[in-house]
Amino acid sequence: MAEKEVIQRYKELSDTIRYHMDRYYNQDAPEISDYEYDQLMQELKKIEAENPELVTADSPSQIVGGTAKREAGVKVTHNVPMLSIEDVFDKADVSAWINKVHSRHPDAEFSVEQKIDGLSMTLRYERDPDKEGYMKLSLAETRGDGMVGEDVTVNALVIPDVKKEIKLDADYLELRGEVYMSHEDFDRFNENQEKLGKKVAANPRNLAAGTLRQLDSKVTKERGLKMFIFNIQDGPADLMQSHCDGLDKLKALGIPVVAHKKCRDYEEVSAAIDEIGETRGDLEFDLDGAVIKVDNTAWRDDFPAGSKYSSGHIAYKYPPEERVVVMDEILVDVGRTGKLTFTGQFHDKETGKPARLCGTSVSRATLHNQDYIREMKVGIGGSYKLFKSGEIIPKLNGCVDEPQVIYEAPHNCPVCGHPLVREEDTADIRCVNPTCPAQVTRTIAYFTSRDAMNIMGLGDTLIEALTKDGYLSNYADIYDLYKYRDEMIEKGIIGKEKNTDKLLAEIEKSKSNNPVQLLTGLAIRNVGKATAREIMKHITEFTELFSITVDGFLSMPDIGETTANDLYEFFHSEDNRALVMRMKESGVNMTVEKDEDASDKLAGMTIVVTGTLPTLGRKEAEELITKNGGKAAGSVSKKTSMVLAGEAAGSKLTKAQDLGIKIIDEAEFLEMIK
Repeated sequence: MAEKEVIQRYKELSDTIRYHMDRYYNQDAPEISDYEYDQLMQELKKIEAENPELVTADSPSQIVGGTAKREAGVKVTHNVPMLSIEDVFDKADVSAWINKVHSRHPDAEFSVEQKIDGLSMTLRYERDPDKEGYMKLSLAETRGDGMVGEDVTVNALVIPDVKKEIKLDADYLELRGEVYMSHEDFDRFNENQEKLGKKVAANPRNLAAGTLRQLDSKVTKERGLKMFIFNIQDGPADLMQSHCDGLDKLKALGIPVVAHKKCRDYEEVSAAIDEIGETRGDLEFDLDGAVIKVDNTAWRDDFPAGSKYSSGHIAYKYPPEERVVVMDEILVDVGRTGKLTFTGQFHDKETGKPARLCGTSVSRATLHNQDYIREMKVGIGGSYKLFKSGEIIPKLNGCVDEPQVIYEAPHNCPVCGHPLVREEDTADIRCVNPTCPAQVTRTIAYFTSRDAMNIMGLGDTLIEALTKDGYLSNYADIYDLYKYRDEMIEKGIIGKEKNTDKLLAEIEKSKSNNPVQLLTGLAIRNVGKATAREIMKHITEFTELFSITVDGFLSMPDIGETTANDLYEFFHSEDNRALVMRMKESGVNMTVEKDEDASDKLAGMTIVVTGTLPTLGRKEAEELITKNGGKAAGSVSKKTSMVLAGEAAGSKLTKAQDLGIKIIDEAEFLEMIK
């Protein structure tokens, strides 16, 4: 590879890895498996080894990857840096590392232990002045960037495995461990989310990270977190000499510690690694490898591994297990957003049964979208390599034998028969019929939400109940519910008379809403509050939307071609027109009242509101922004003109500062629109 190509590839790898670091460490939402991430990092390190002049202090190989999140706690500087562990992927690398240690310390022994897939947390204990012979928890901190983390003590206190006090006569003790969520608690959370119609978590590690950073410790307690201690960072000498002996002493004090085994040489270490690997499918938590540590902690600094990694440790990463499966069926579902999802159902080619991977039986895997299906050549009868991505998610890994026919998605919704639409510049295929039974709950819930028609009390759970009993099949049915008042009271769907009448009153009240809220509530793709407000500036009566052409929509400011087409298609659908006319006949306000106080003082500006303002509520401030011609955005980006910040402003303010975006307070804002 030419020098120019090497530099270009190195830059591409660095940018890609930084992106995935942010997704994993800061957003708790990784997009690729650990294995795929490790391959990228290995390629980067190989280039660095051959071209050391390329390595800088901020190279992905030199940094831990996380940043402290202010919204979940105050920043804390670590007493002992919380660094990563260098990964190896071959037993030969393990052998070479052990030989390196033995060449300097022939008597060195090693601890081999499970590498739990969770998030690291450090616990600091100090002598309890009120209770002789005891220590009490003084601080719990996350890893952050390895040097600075965040204080999560309040949440740590509700984790049963975290001891509030320890019977130990010492001045200071610092323990590091892994916080995780068991498979049982993870499944319980997702089952509950599905019942509520809310987003499910991707995997236990992400959910554990989000749970530990909750601002409300009650939420942390309800979800259930667990913790194993895997290292003594600082403390009494008798705990710090031998790593394994120190963990055993902690265990005797009732502190949960990671499963560990003391080994003398490579043969014993290798056997211990294999033993851990064989138990992966039987554990209540996910593993992403085995850690090998020099047992004598005083010798660890003799084996540094760079600024990013802690000394005297390596982590062996297990290769993903793989089986060959035969595709039996392709299942198509319509999600709550109308998006089609594809699932492959298969059997193990060798056994004829579900494939066994990491100790579990697997017979299904997501097929993502039509582009993925074509690329992977998925079809009935085809054979495919299957592995568990990150030992969690089943994933196809290449076609072995091509099928006779590659699967093609249907042209019409499998639930309602409505023509399907493929989103421009994406691989997503959707049913855009708002009355489709597969998404009716979502469309009605959005229609009643605060940003739309704001019908208080009519949330997801009640909408599901009313839909199930046949009272709701679209949002226009909401305004007919009063006809069934006595019937609903008798069934107790909403509650007794008081609750039923209260909801019906809220529905009646919503009829007088501004038509902007009605247009927002229709959930037309690409039409949110700001776009709805702009459209309403150009009409006087809602049903005028029926006769506006694509060019007519395009003539409105900030309406692009995609949005114009979406609007035209929606309002030229006979089904949608019928729903609008039903609501008009029910008394829903269709007349647009012009605001005489409106101005264009903020025209062309995109403003984000964050924190608590002295006198204005956030919604009130956003209304003033749009009333004066600006756009109120919910997140900070390079397109943001300024941020209106109040007290306790969180990550949005930090991001704005990082991007060099102008920050204003309430007084400056009010002066601008004066």
